[in-house]
Amino acid sequence: MKLVIVTAVSEFRDAVKKLLGKAGIESFSGSEIEGFNQVASVAARSGWFQGSAFGADSELYFSFTENEKIERLFYHIEQFNTELETNNPIRAAVIPIEKFI
Repeated sequence: MKLVIVTAVSEFRDAVKKLLGKAGIESFSGSEIEGFNQVASVAARSGWFQGSAFGADSELYFSFTENEKIERLFYHIEQFNTELETNNPIRAAVIPIEKFI
């Protein structure tokens, strides 16, 4: 069991939900967030939020799921990002879970 976290600009809301479904991740949570790109920040240097210095309407999704579904999700996100015409790719991170109830 691992925790997968996905962030994207709000314009990709439907695309992220579709990608989660393609990966077999049917149960997930989501929230509206605001992403920032401040030149001096670590997030900006790593390219986490590619946009202006002003906040960008974004989405955050997370799910506790199996590794094979996460691998499929990453594959679909990579494919989606290669076809983008913007500097706002969908981002994802995985966190291993030591213990859960």
